[in-house]
Amino acid sequence: MATTGQGPLAGVRVVELAGIGPGPFAAMLLADLGADVVRVDRPGGAALGIDPAYDLTNRNKRSVRVDLKAEGGAGQVLDLVERADILIEGYRPGVAERLGVGPAACLDRNPQLVYGRMTGWGQDGPLAERAGHDIAYIALSGTLSMIGRPGEPPTVPANLVGDYAGGSLYLVVGVLAALQHARTPGGTGQVVDAAIVDGAAHLATMIHGMLAAGSWQDRRGSNLLDGGCPFYGCYETSDGEYMAVGPLEPQFYEQFGKLLGIVDEAPDRNDFSRWADLRTLVADRFRARTRAEWTEVFEGTDACVAPVLSLREAPHHPHLAARSTYVEHGGLTQPAPAPRFSATPSRVRSGPARPGADTDDVARDWDVPSLRTLPKKDGTD
Repeated sequence: MATTGQGPLAGVRVVELAGIGPGPFAAMLLADLGADVVRVDRPGGAALGIDPAYDLTNRNKRSVRVDLKAEGGAGQVLDLVERADILIEGYRPGVAERLGVGPAACLDRNPQLVYGRMTGWGQDGPLAERAGHDIAYIALSGTLSMIGRPGEPPTVPANLVGDYAGGSLYLVVGVLAALQHARTPGGTGQVVDAAIVDGAAHLATMIHGMLAAGSWQDRRGSNLLDGGCPFYGCYETSDGEYMAVGPLEPQFYEQFGKLLGIVDEAPDRNDFSRWADLRTLVADRFRARTRAEWTEVFEGTDACVAPVLSLREAPHHPHLAARSTYVEHGGLTQPAPAPRFSATPSRVRSGPARPGADTDDVARDWDVPSLRTLPKKDGTD
């Protein structure tokens, strides 16, 4: 089978209006898949103080610097939009319109454009114009309430569940679906309203079904998949590390019990009234050995037990190393693009884009003469 090595979105052009969090991550996903992503950076320093040289969410992109508040700035962005397939922005509702690059202006210039809007609260509703962050979005959607131990505050899952799962991934699905529609006979461009509260709520669809069926309790740490189950959770080892345990199926649990050495002592795992006793037994056994020792015990089995690795340890695990799940580019170890494609493999093609560094190349490749008046890199980088 012939391969192109450019990714399945090769030839797709994306304009990203610079922001923070889920918007840049969504644009990175499109870039990883081969799209030509041009990030429109604003004058000034890097977002959240991150050195642009280490901002991996800007890998595989190119950057131009445009002051949208300056005369002619909006026109330069619209010149890019005219040649683009997708635009991504993450401003509060109404900001893009005030800057002259809202949906009406962009779709007037390019009726086939997919205009992706990334916000926490969405484009309408009582909270639409309020500030917010990941933690508030997953809190209101009910998702945060499920995470953590009973009787303790909910556990904050970094910004993975809201910003990236409920936000970025849904935006990418949305803009690609809209792009498919735009490219069908008679299809047109449209606006994609990706709200993190919507995505975070949608992620819990299965749980809502279980709740309705009576097989999920609406309190954390009390259910099969939320840490309430003694054979689905994490246990401390003698060296202060942890092992992750998840043998839900009976045949896997049987192996787990034998290898952990609890077969003769363990209560029936289906007796919910004895779950606390089972948890204590499992915890005591894991505290008897180090993480490395338990890893060796469970290695090569179907007991569904794995060591909890740190961010720095994960790239060195034999399985992840064999699959090249992490790669090194420009001296930076980073997760490789995912998922994988047999005919159009994707890869890390370039390091983080430096604000304004690619103006001349973009002006040439996209045939946008107005970009040649833009400033190049400056001392803020």
